[in-house]
Parts: sequence; C-alpha cells; structure tokens
Amino acid sequence: MEITGKLKRISERLFIALQSFALLSIICLFIVLLLRLFELNYNLYFHSTKVRLFTLYRSAFLTDLFFWCRFCALQLLIFLPLFFLNKKLSNIVFGGIVFIYLILQLSLTLYFSQALVPLGADVYGYSFAEIKQTIGASGHVSMALVFGVLALIMICAAGFYFIPKKIKIGKRALLLIAITAAISVTLSSFIAVPRAAESSEFLNNLSINKTGFFLTQSLEHFFPEETETDIYADSYIGDDDDRESSIARFDYIDESHYPFLHRDSTHDVLSPFLRKENGPPNIVILLVEGLGRAFTNEGAYLGNFTPFIDSLSNESIYWENFLSEGGRTFAVLPSVIGSLPFYKNGFAEAGDKMPPHLSLISLLKLNGYHTSFYYGGDSRFDNMQLFLKKSNIDKVTDESNFGPGYALMPKSVNGFSWGYGDKELFRKYFNDRTTAAKSPFLDIVLTVSTHTPFLVNDQQQYLDKFEGRLQQLGFEDDRKKEYRDYKYQYASILYTDDAIRNFINTYSKRADFNNTIFFITGDHRMPEIPMASKIDRYHVPMLIYSPLLTRTAKISSISTHFDITPSILAYIKANYPVQLPSLVSWMGSGLDTMRSLNSKHAYPLLQTKTELVDFLEGDILLNNLQLFKLKQGLKSSPVEDEAKAATMLHSFNEFKKKNERAINGAPLLPDSIYNRYFPR
Repeated sequence: MEITGKLKRISERLFIALQSFALLSIICLFIVLLLRLFELNYNLYFHSTKVRLFTLYRSAFLTDLFFWCRFCALQLLIFLPLFFLNKKLSNIVFGGIVFIYLILQLSLTLYFSQALVPLGADVYGYSFAEIKQTIGASGHVSMALVFGVLALIMICAAGFYFIPKKIKIGKRALLLIAITAAISVTLSSFIAVPRAAESSEFLNNLSINKTGFFLTQSLEHFFPEETETDIYADSYIGDDDDRESSIARFDYIDESHYPFLHRDSTHDVLSPFLRKENGPPNIVILLVEGLGRAFTNEGAYLGNFTPFIDSLSNESIYWENFLSEGGRTFAVLPSVIGSLPFYKNGFAEAGDKMPPHLSLISLLKLNGYHTSFYYGGDSRFDNMQLFLKKSNIDKVTDESNFGPGYALMPKSVNGFSWGYGDKELFRKYFNDRTTAAKSPFLDIVLTVSTHTPFLVNDQQQYLDKFEGRLQQLGFEDDRKKEYRDYKYQYASILYTDDAIRNFINTYSKRADFNNTIFFITGDHRMPEIPMASKIDRYHVPMLIYSPLLTRTAKISSISTHFDITPSILAYIKANYPVQLPSLVSWMGSGLDTMRSLNSKHAYPLLQTKTELVDFLEGDILLNNLQLFKLKQGLKSSPVEDEAKAATMLHSFNEFKKKNERAINGAPLLPDSIYNRYFPR
C-alpha cells in the first residue's frame, strides 16, 4: 500500500508538472509567433519586395512551430527534475530560458534586417576587434524600434506572470496538447518546410527561425561531424570514369603527403587576345567591394547601375557568368592572388600558422616585378596585411600610411568610418606614381566605399544620380519605391563606378598604360540588397581590359577567382622568359574562354568563414543537399537528381578531406619548390 501511495503521489505530482509545463509552453509558442510577426512586418516594411504573403507566412510559421517543438522538448528535460525539487525554481528557469531566446531572437532579427542574411557560426571566425569594427559600421537604431522592442519584452514578461494565475489546463486538454506536440515533433523530423519563394533568397532567409539557425550553425561549428579520412581520390575534380568528361582534371603527385600538389597543366588562353610587347606587361588587379552581377552590365536583373563598367566591358574580355570563391571579402585575396584552399575559416584566418605557399605576388616578384597593395581601410582586417607580407609583397598602403591631404569617408552615427573612399584611394595611388615605373609591376587595389554603412563623400550628388538612373532605366513608380529602400547602397555603387571611370581615364594618360593589363572583378555580391538565389552571393563580373587587346569578347562560360592567377602565369610563361614551377597547388585550372554557357570546373565555394556549404560542378550547384541547375545569367532552378547529388557530394567530401589534411599540417608544397621559387 505504501508503494502504491508513493506512486500515486508521484503521478499526481507529474500531472501537475506537465500541466504547468504545458501552459508555459503555450505561452512560449505565443512569444515565438509574436516575435515572428514582428520580424516579418518589420522587414517587409523596410525591404519592399513582391511577396506571396500566404506562402511566406506558411513557411515562417511552420519553421517556428518545428523550432518550438524541439525547444520545448529540451526544456522538458530540464523542467521536470527541477519541478520535483522546487516548483518555483522550475518556472523561473523556464522563463529565464525563454527570456534569453527573446533577446537572442530580437538581436538576430535586427542583424538580419541590416545584413539581409541570417547570422550563423561565421561570427566565430572574426576577432573581437573585427566584430567591434563591423558593428561600428552598422546604421543607428531608431528610438521607435527601441520602444517597440521594449514593448515586446514587457508583453512577454506580463504573459509569463499573469496567464499561469488565470488559466488551468484540464486532463483532456493536456492529453490533446501532448498528442499534438508528439505529432509535431515527429513531423518536424521528416517533413521539409516549403520554401517561402523560388526566386527570392531574401524571403527564404526571412522565413528561417534566426535563433534556430544560429544555434544549429554553432553546434556544427563546435561539434563538427566526423568524416572518414582514409580514402583519397586521385582528383576531387574528376578522375573517376563516371564523372563528366568536360570537367578539368588535376594530375596529383603525392596526395598522402601533399594533398593539393599537382602538375601545372593550365593552358594559355589569353595570348590569342593580347599583343606581345618587348617586355612583360604590368598587371593591375582591381577588386571592387560588393560588385555583384545583379546590378552590373547588360542583363543585370536589378538593372545596370554601373554605366562606366558596362561601357568598359564592351572594350574588354568580359565574363558575364563569373563567380567569387567567397561570400565575404575575407576570401578574395587568397583566391585571386593565390588560388589557395580555404583551410578552416579562410586561408588568411590561419594567421601566423599560414603554411608556406606561392602566389602571384611572390612568383612575379621572383621574376623582376615590383608588387604593391592599396586599400582605403585597415588592411589588418581579415588578416589581409599578414597574408600579403607572407607573400613577400614590396609595399602595402592602407589608411594607416595615407598621409595628409586625403578626406575620410563620412562617419556613421556610431562615429565609425571604414577609411578613405575609392576616389581618394585612386588619388593616393596616382600620387605615389608621379612617373612611370621602370620595371614591370603588379598592383592590387581593393576598394571599400560600397560597404556598410554606404556613406560616401558628395553623398547628395550620388543620391541625385541614383534618382536620375531610375529614370534612365525607365522604372515605374512602384518599382522606384522598392529601389529607394536601398538608395544609399545604389548611390555608393554609382560613386564607385565614377571612381573607376576616373581611374581608367587618368591611367590612360600615363606612359606605362600601353603595356598594362587590368583585371577588374568584384570580391563578392553585396548582400545588403536582397538576393534572388543561392548563387547570387558569388555572381560577380570579370573584365580584362588593356591597350594590348587585339580583340574583345563576351564570355558566357563559368570561371571563378581561383582561375585568375593560373591564367596570368600561363600567359606570361608562354610569352616571356620567366622562372615558374611545374608543380603547383593552385585550386584553379585556368579561365574558361568558351563563348557559350559552359563550365569545365568543379570547385567549392565558401559562403562565410564557417559555412562551407556550396560546391560547383559544371553548371550544377550543390547547396547543402539540394541541387540547382545554372542557366544563362546564372539563373537557377532546383533539380531532383539523386545520382548526381550523390556524385557531387562525394566530390565535395573529397575536397573537405584534402582541406582537413592541410588544416592538420599537410604542406602545400615541398620545401625544395618553395625555397627555389619564393623570393628572398
């Protein structure tokens, strides 16, 4: 009888606990949905976009419902033991965890409203100083928003305080809630939430539960899945018989010791376009912050807001379907200058542990080139300066050594400025070059004006120019209203386009202009203007412009930043007596100059410092486990092909294994090659 009595008391206590937990969970669901309504309405108000509200709300609320199921299932594991110890303590802990969720969700919502991409584990790839700098660049928070957030917090707190005192849940209601929760938890494991929109990555990102995304990414970052490391393919880009025959293949030498070392088989595709001079050409690489194909050149789906770059492309070799290798600036120098693997959070993020490597800088310097880098901001950001020094660059110019007589960009309301705008950057560049250089040179210039907070000198002039551009493009009033939500972004693009116009025009008057080749590309697509697809973040224009050009071309085949250095070196090697290694560790196989949409490449793409989720093979993109077919203009559509997905996933995993071996200390090059070809 005594045991029966104890069991009865335990069951009664358990029922009361579940009764209390069910009520708190319903309040929690109310808070989750209330925050979702705030997020959707806030973002749709500030980011005008065509949207099917039912589809968006369905996707968003289903995502939140499934998140709530998992959230409460974990809460239950904490709540029940605490309830048997102290009922009040269990309620306080439950409320405290929900309050943390409330603050985290609001913070991530506000971040998304500025960046238009959800914050994930990429936050762990930045130092405290870099995070502080990025926050300082963001716009100010309005008082209306502050009051709105405070009101939300007060409503949620009041719900937790008053509702449990007013409502009691009966046995039938509790049973119904338990059955519903069990079904929902089960469904959340097997049912994929429908996409919010097929042609808007912004809306798909908007529908994501930001806290759920952040926590999932964080768990994967700190507790990555173990992968097998005892199988290595001859080539992660196509050495198997069942692979696409058009995909470029590397002849790897010794993968067990040097996972990326292969024979350099890059074809010289540039000589048919360029006239040979007596001496090696000067190389100027212009990397434009945020320059996306979405708003650049003919056929840009957002309209062309770079009239000069568009006109220059008609006098150039122009790749309209070109890709960056990263979704942020951190990837651009290692990819363009070194064709280097990503390592853990981007090659340069390895800091002092960056392994010995060769690059365009070091190899051209070995062959008599003077090398320099120009940037209007702080080159320590993303370890750019350290990467350049490890390439043995001759000169780095950034905001720290501009000298007097140059105007900084306007400060944000937080008192932050990224440094010197693009016009000032180019003025500094030419002031350092009052006379033509005697020896060939490699100059790398990275712009900064088209970056948050998008404040440029002569702001009103370019805001007016933006309005004029809307008129020139023939937009209807409704569409103009949508574009005005991003007027500062577009004004900064027009400013940079003007700056590049001045740069090229000024350079054309120099004596060394006639023997100079310009490479112009974006570091990534600006994410602060809503994106249409997964590939959009990487889609950038690429131009080769030079007085040495014997003909122009519009190239539709797909290449990436990885391909630039191999092709430059292949061209120089084919035309001039230089010392270059026959064994290299380039990720790229060279630029593709096919006129039609085509791709011979298979490369990984690093979205953020911690999100290696994209893999390109031919004209197919693998994003997580979903395939997308790339069409002209890199428009994409989902593809269902399990066999292709399995093949691409295998290739992607082979790269990850190689990359992991490099992270764990496998060298890129033998010492004999590095010591011979690295200038001292």
